[in-house]
Amino acid sequence: MSATRRQVLARTGALGAGIAFSGALSELFAGTATALGHSGYGPLVPDPKGLLDLPEGFRYRVLSREGDELRSGEGKVPGNHDGMAAFAGRSAGRHSGRVHLVRNHENRNTATLAVPTVKGLTYDPMGKGGCTTLTLDEHGKVLGERVAIAGTAVNCAGGPTPWGTWLTCEENEDKAGTNGYTKDHGFIFEVDPADPYRTGAVPLTAMGRFQHEAIAVDPKRGIVYETEDAFEKPFGLFYRFLPNKPEGGRSSLRAGGRLQAMRVPGVPDLSTIQETGATFDGIEWADVPDPLAAQTPIRLQDFGPKGITHAQKLEGCYWGGRSVYFVSSFAHSAEGSAADHYGQIWRYDPAARRLTLVIVFGPDTDVQLPGESPDNIALAPTGGLMVCEDGEGAQHVYGVTRRGEVYAMARNRQNIGTPEQPEWGEFAGVTFSPDGKTMYVNCYRPGTTFAVTGPWRR
Repeated sequence: MSATRRQVLARTGALGAGIAFSGALSELFAGTATALGHSGYGPLVPDPKGLLDLPEGFRYRVLSREGDELRSGEGKVPGNHDGMAAFAGRSAGRHSGRVHLVRNHENRNTATLAVPTVKGLTYDPMGKGGCTTLTLDEHGKVLGERVAIAGTAVNCAGGPTPWGTWLTCEENEDKAGTNGYTKDHGFIFEVDPADPYRTGAVPLTAMGRFQHEAIAVDPKRGIVYETEDAFEKPFGLFYRFLPNKPEGGRSSLRAGGRLQAMRVPGVPDLSTIQETGATFDGIEWADVPDPLAAQTPIRLQDFGPKGITHAQKLEGCYWGGRSVYFVSSFAHSAEGSAADHYGQIWRYDPAARRLTLVIVFGPDTDVQLPGESPDNIALAPTGGLMVCEDGEGAQHVYGVTRRGEVYAMARNRQNIGTPEQPEWGEFAGVTFSPDGKTMYVNCYRPGTTFAVTGPWRR
């Protein structure tokens, strides 16, 4: 790392803070992926079954694949596996050792494997997206698989709540009468992983109607942070929802609240910030004029003379320590961004009202991936981050240590293209079991859910 970068990190307090990133890696994948120094788990070993490459000592189990029959008998496993979270099962108020795995299906109106409609769990019978839930025993064996919510649209990511539910997000803002839908879309829905009928299919309208991607909840304040993955300029916003019932609890978000968008003074577009460790104090939050976007999408609404801060491809979102982390997968000036980058991870500290750019991916940066497009992220129990890749070429799950060292944790081997023009589906939904011993991750296409075990260590 250059002296300039080190000085910036030291000045902003990033060095030695909760997650500080430095170091560099010129090339990570060139047939074999190796770890930096003593970080990571060594090179990836080609899988003879052609599904998932992992480091030596690690193994995977396929929990579910699209097109198979749901164990509930409700229909077939839907496709387009995306965001996911793992929840501890409970019995008589104690952990039972079971795990409930809630999984999104990012199905559009053209999907061939829709989430089956189920009475009491369906929002719009013309929507093909939704969630399914897997229940695993203490040994990781699948005990059940069922529909958790149906009739939604383009369920991309979401996030868990401190009270043990999943918030699934629609990355869609079609209104009733558009593309065959009978109800407005672009909402967040709450899913109870143990008993979906407790939450049903009720849109949390106060949390906004826009192209949602992911959420993270501040467990102390009850504030919900939301990312928007808008496809065209002006790009998406970073939001927070101030609930009327910040104490939380199942369905408490139905009580409403106030939606605000982040304003970084003097920064209309986050893509222009390129220096790792760059910090902005005095972050402002502006009330959203019309959260339901009855006439105008929120990102196009009038936020006053100060404007609002936009960013291209706002995707993954995660709460860690005292801060919320969120991802901008890439920015392309040719598509309307003010500058180009291969991916950013930002940290917002609500107590200090401080925003910090903790990672910039790509050539000539502190953390280098072979391509671009970091997507879903999760804090690993062993420290650092796990990052799902969504770009061109081979697709990986990467680990990023607290020192900023990058290593390959998994590589998708499932070719959805042709031998002449191979294509590999992206990874999504990386999450860990409550005991930290198993990593769960989805392959988007063909929809596959993996459980990865092995010698996890710090």
